[in-house]
Amino acid sequence: MSARSDIRILVLDDEPFMLMLLARQLANLGFTQVDTCDNGQTALERVDDPVLAPQLILCDLNMPGMDGMEFVRKLVEHGYAGSLILVSGEDERTLHSARRLVQAHHIDVLGSLQKPVPPQALFQLVERWVPSAQLAQHLQGKGYVVERLAQAIQTGELVNHYQPKVSVSSGEVVGMETLVRWRHPEDGLVYPDQFIGMAEAHGLIDALTQVVLAQALQDSAIWAREGLALKVAVNVSMDNLHALEFPERITAAAAAAGVKPQSIVLEVTESQLMKDLRAPLEILTRLRLRRFKLSIDDFGTGHSSLVQLRDVPFDELKIDQSFVHGAHHNETLRAIFFASLGLAKELGMEVVAEGVEDADDWDFLQKSGCDLAQGYFIARPMPADKVLEWAAGWRARWAAEHSPG
Repeated sequence: MSARSDIRILVLDDEPFMLMLLARQLANLGFTQVDTCDNGQTALERVDDPVLAPQLILCDLNMPGMDGMEFVRKLVEHGYAGSLILVSGEDERTLHSARRLVQAHHIDVLGSLQKPVPPQALFQLVERWVPSAQLAQHLQGKGYVVERLAQAIQTGELVNHYQPKVSVSSGEVVGMETLVRWRHPEDGLVYPDQFIGMAEAHGLIDALTQVVLAQALQDSAIWAREGLALKVAVNVSMDNLHALEFPERITAAAAAAGVKPQSIVLEVTESQLMKDLRAPLEILTRLRLRRFKLSIDDFGTGHSSLVQLRDVPFDELKIDQSFVHGAHHNETLRAIFFASLGLAKELGMEVVAEGVEDADDWDFLQKSGCDLAQGYFIARPMPADKVLEWAAGWRARWAAEHSPG
């Protein structure tokens, strides 16, 4: 409880009753440093106060004078480094737009709440708060020099983790997506958002992809010998798709590992295909002719989705997690999900739903007609030596949940 009492919270709302209600709810939850304001200008004065400055603000959207959106813009001007929770009686689509705007301003938004605010929902959001220094470290990460990354690639410090793809209808484990990690001797596991951009910017992405692919093929061959034949998916960079020798390299790697091209899925992030398509289109078509599977990743998050589906012979479409998690109770997400699913089916593509986080997501997918699912509800990414054990456990879990009676 002491950690909660350390958080300075400001509640901003023009309705006195809401100020009193939210302050009381927070107090009942153990948050004792709670201040209230009924207008944006006074709230900004608190933000500027070195003693009273809040670390977390609960902000109403619809207020006379300075509304919530203008207040967010002013927070940026005042250098606010804390977090925000949006509170409103507006509809979910309006709240979603407001959340995206806050994120675009690079302010940490923990989520949004619709009035009347359920205490449990309020508690779950406030509990997500972390101190700003810790948040900054999480967002910015640790800087690494390119020479150190090059060394890591050469000396085998990169390791693959794998996240399963399972059949929604049968529960069968059909594939693994390869997710690279850097096993740093001092910093532990470093995630790809800390080094992939550097690899692309400094001409290391081809070498990195070759290492990741070779390890994935080797692991896939080991699983197959143990009776678990899976498709293995590897993410490819736009830079890979500008190297005209890339199809020969990947063909040679597959042959060396004894893995058929049909068992290899190359996942291309959709936003990466928005530039000059000539070289990528040639390379992707050649790979398709060699029977490698092509997947369009994060579908719906870029600007040229339909053009890419028209031009590139993709076999698989992955619906981005932002349209999957919570679609069961969100009309907008549900509409986008089913539009993407229907489009892919019309084109004869297999569909993977990403971001299956909980039982509600899973139940929604089972009624949707989607082919495959991937997400934390099924499994988090794991080292290669845990895959066989996990697969056995998943089969047992599926059998128990689908046994008669």
